[in-house]
Amino acid sequence: MPLRAIALNCSLKPSAGEPSSTDRMIGLLVSELEKRHVAFSETIRIADQDVKPGVTSYEGEEDDWPGIRRRILDHDMLIFGTPVWLGQMSSIAKRVLERMDAFLEETDDRGRMPSFSRVALVAVVGNEDGAHGISADAFQALNDTGWTIPAGAVAYWVGEAMGKTDFRDLRQVPEKVAQAAAMAASNAAHLARLLQGEPYPGTGH
Repeated sequence: MPLRAIALNCSLKPSAGEPSSTDRMIGLLVSELEKRHVAFSETIRIADQDVKPGVTSYEGEEDDWPGIRRRILDHDMLIFGTPVWLGQMSSIAKRVLERMDAFLEETDDRGRMPSFSRVALVAVVGNEDGAHGISADAFQALNDTGWTIPAGAVAYWVGEAMGKTDFRDLRQVPEKVAQAAAMAASNAAHLARLLQGEPYPGTGH
């Protein structure tokens, strides 16, 4: 069965028809995944949705999270993309992780969260330091909520502090960034295939 991937773009800006730097980093990972026969479905721009604050999977009738939750869990792989703001992941990215906290209470009869046997990658971009801290926090939160993190699971670019150049404006992706994306995608596709063939067994009865 072919592997399928989906992405969440946690930029603070609604799309308004314009790609963001986070979109470009997600796109870099997507292109590498596609080389490894992973089908990509879509990028969901969270700022375009009404994701309510909370730690459950349903926070009222106007909450868009239940539909997003369904879409991401319908895939084998998740690309979690965030910009750097004040040296941290965006507030929208934190909200998404907080909503995933509900997975801890949504286990099956073997103690497995709905995200078990699914793989997550992280994409980070910004004009200030923070990529390592953000990826560390994201890895821990994603792992806590059931996602599997492969080796080298982040692709990031951080520009000059207080600079005006955005990742989306670069004429060419730096070689090291391209190499990191290729390795992340390769490891993620390999791991996802293993888990697709033999999912986590859980704790049994």
